[in-house]
Amino acid sequence: MRKVLVCSLLLALIMLVAPAKSSAAIIFSIGIAPPPLPVYEQPLCPGEGYIWTPGYWAYSDDGGYFWVPGTWVLAPEPGFLWTPAWWGWSGGSFVFHEGYWGPRIGFYGGINYGFGYTGFGYEGGYWRNGAFFYNRSVNNVTHVTNIYNKTVIVNNNYRKVSYNGGEGGITTRPTAQEEEAVRDRHISSTQIQTQHVERASTNRELLESNNHGRPSIAATARPAQFSGRGTVQARSAGPSYRPATTRTTTPSVGGERGARTESRTAVHPNQLQQMQRDSPNTGNAKVEPRYQQDEQKLQARQEQERQNLQRRQDQEHQRMDQRNANQAQRQQMEQKHQQQTQQLQQRHMQQEQKFEQQRQRR
Repeated sequence: MRKVLVCSLLLALIMLVAPAKSSAAIIFSIGIAPPPLPVYEQPLCPGEGYIWTPGYWAYSDDGGYFWVPGTWVLAPEPGFLWTPAWWGWSGGSFVFHEGYWGPRIGFYGGINYGFGYTGFGYEGGYWRNGAFFYNRSVNNVTHVTNIYNKTVIVNNNYRKVSYNGGEGGITTRPTAQEEEAVRDRHISSTQIQTQHVERASTNRELLESNNHGRPSIAATARPAQFSGRGTVQARSAGPSYRPATTRTTTPSVGGERGARTESRTAVHPNQLQQMQRDSPNTGNAKVEPRYQQDEQKLQARQEQERQNLQRRQDQEHQRMDQRNANQAQRQQMEQKHQQQTQQLQQRHMQQEQKFEQQRQRR
C-alpha cells in the first residue's frame, strides 16, 4: 500500500483525537527535495462556492514524487478558505505539512502557488454574507455572480520553488497573523479531496519519474476527474528542474542552515544538468532585450566554468594513470572532485537567484 494512503488514514485518526483548534498535521519526511512547481493555466471555475486549491507535489514510498493536480473544490462551509499543503526543511530532511480549511489562511511556507496564493494569504477572493466573491484578475471565472478586479503583485524571486528552508528554499517565516490562525477551528481535506489525492497517486502519468516535472494533468475543473473537459496540461516543467537523483540532500555542519540540494552522484561537472529557464517576459520592450543579453552572458560564463573545472579534473585523472596510483589515492581524488563539483553547482544556484532578484528590481 502506498505511503500516501497510509498517511491519509493516519491523518484521519489524528484529526479524530486532536482538539478542534489543532493545526494541520505533519505527515512524513524524506531526504529528496520536491521538484519546482510546473507552469500551467487554471481551468474554468465550475460555479458559485468553489475555491481554488493549487496543485502540489506529494510523495509515495513506491513511486516517489507525484503531482496532485490543482482543482476547484466546494468549500465545506461558508466562510472557510483553503490553506495549501507545503514542504519544509527540518531536522535534515523535507517535511510535508497537510493543507486544511479554516476561517483564515495560515502559513504555507511562503510558496507562490499562483492564482491568488502569492506565498502570504490569499488574494483570489473573500467571503461576505455567506457568498464568495472572486477576484477575476487571478481566477478563470465567467459563470459566477460575485466578481471583482484587484491587481495582485507577485514576488517571483524564487521562480516556482516548492519548499521552505534549506539551500535554495523559500526563506519566509510565519507572520503574527499566520501564527494566530493556527488556533482557529480547522477542517481537514474533504472526502472528495482525499479521493483526488488517491487517484493522483495511482496515475502513472503523474509520477515525476514519468513526466519529468511536466505533468500531463496539471489541473482539473473538479476534483478526482482526470479526463474530459476541464483538464489542463502543464505548459512546462518548473524553472531549473532537475531529476530526483540530483536533488538528494546532504546534511552538513550547521544543521538546517547547511542543508544542501546538490547531487550525491554528480562527481564531475559534465554530470550536472544546465538549469532550465523560462523565456523572459518582463512586459517592458526596452528592458527585455537587455535581460536576454545578461542571461546569455551568465549562461555562457557558467558553462565556461564547468568546462574549466572538467578540464582540470581530467588532467588529474591522467596524472593518476601515469603514476599508477592505488585505489585509496583514486578514491581521495574522486572525493575532492565531488566537493569541487558541488561547490560549483551551489555557486551557480546562488548566481541564478541573485540574477532573478536584480531583474525584478529593474
